[in-house]
Amino acid sequence: MKFQTVCIVILVTIGFAAAQNNTTFPDGFLLGAATASYQIEGGWNADGKGVNIWDTLTHERSYLVVDRSNGDVADDSYNLYMEDVKLLKNMGAQLYRFSISWARILPEGHDYKVNQAGIDYYNRLINALLDNGIEPMVTMYHWDLPQKLQDLGGWPNRELATYAENYARVLFKNFGDRVKLWITFNEPRTFMDAYTSDTGMAPSINAPGIGDYLTARTVILAHANIYRMYEREFKQQQQGKIGISLDNAWCEPISTNDVDACERFQEFNLGIFAHPIFSKEGNYPSVVIERVDANSKAEGFTTSRLPKLTSEEVNNTIGTYDFFGLNFYTANLGKDGVEGGIPSRGRDTGAILSQDPSWPESASSWLRVVPWAIRKQLNWIANAYGNPPIYVTENGYSDYGGLNDTSRVFYYTEYMKEMLKAIHIDGVNVVGYTAWSLLDNFEWLRGYTERFGIHDVNFNDPSRPRTPKESAKVLTEIFNTRKIPDRFLD
Repeated sequence: MKFQTVCIVILVTIGFAAAQNNTTFPDGFLLGAATASYQIEGGWNADGKGVNIWDTLTHERSYLVVDRSNGDVADDSYNLYMEDVKLLKNMGAQLYRFSISWARILPEGHDYKVNQAGIDYYNRLINALLDNGIEPMVTMYHWDLPQKLQDLGGWPNRELATYAENYARVLFKNFGDRVKLWITFNEPRTFMDAYTSDTGMAPSINAPGIGDYLTARTVILAHANIYRMYEREFKQQQQGKIGISLDNAWCEPISTNDVDACERFQEFNLGIFAHPIFSKEGNYPSVVIERVDANSKAEGFTTSRLPKLTSEEVNNTIGTYDFFGLNFYTANLGKDGVEGGIPSRGRDTGAILSQDPSWPESASSWLRVVPWAIRKQLNWIANAYGNPPIYVTENGYSDYGGLNDTSRVFYYTEYMKEMLKAIHIDGVNVVGYTAWSLLDNFEWLRGYTERFGIHDVNFNDPSRPRTPKESAKVLTEIFNTRKIPDRFLD
């Protein structure tokens, strides 16, 4: 064999080996799937559960949901939770991220009245997971606020920071001996927007540019209160970890003139929550403070629409994390400019968003398949906040149903490959991944018209049978081999 040929063979072999190393999950990396209480549990009024804001919206304003459906029964996981555990076990999942329904634990929202049936339900689920070698990762709040607390103003009312702390204490007391991974809030950016439109997510309140910023402050204070309370009262004995799950769509500048616009988008959507918690200096990002203050003054407000954090609150919030939870799906193109009503967070941001028509579509209008974007987002977080441990707590693809979900398989394998590049090549500290979602479920205002599940659920059958899709089979292979199968490599 000629020397040149030998060199080529060696280089190809080395290149293939390197590619394989970059598509293998590190030791200790946790793999699993995720769900949320209102989307799968059903049992909306079972065994003493109180009413939450999604019960109210779907019952009183069903016209806001595309198919006028609700989560009254959903996947019936309140009764079929062992089926869900069996699915996870069959996949070889190490981690299951699920949320607790606040109103199932505290029917009135306040801690003076605890619903023992709700405690019992989650104890059964947690114990079943642990018995099957699956680590529970519990989200305290995934958008289903007790209606009694919304009646007091909901998240714009800063007193909810205290009520949330009291709720968290009940969870730690009852489950903290076994649950070691806690998420305080899921995607506060999404439910802050629930206070910007009367046709949006529950509670669907129309107060743009005001209600959303008030919500952000309350959530930041609540998260910090919960973390500090855990430190004082539980951490020494329970040894758990606490984080928060934030979401963002990567903003790719259209030109070099648009870099600052995309950076502002990052700060107004991700940084508004991450900067107070994960940065060394704390508080809101300076660009958020400056732009909202300036716009508020120009609009005739006597005080800024962005409620300030006191120096004591800033100091209390800095460092209140053990990990960063990232929910990531897609990307946008961004350019400098102004859009949105007066007032609004969109106008404050100063970025105009669009999507590249060449990016593959999904069933959701907002979700295009852009695998390289997750690597960029992970690097942005690592660079901005000192490379904290990151769990990708949601990542998934929507279609209209069916077992042969090859587009979802493509989505998962391509996004996972980019995530692994961020780990192996860029050194980003990603430590776990939960696919969204374990089951087809109630997809908020889209009802059951869009499906994110890796397991099909027949909602026309009262027994709600679950059937693995092709994506579940591929993820099962990945979970067990701890690598991306060779057939999906370039």
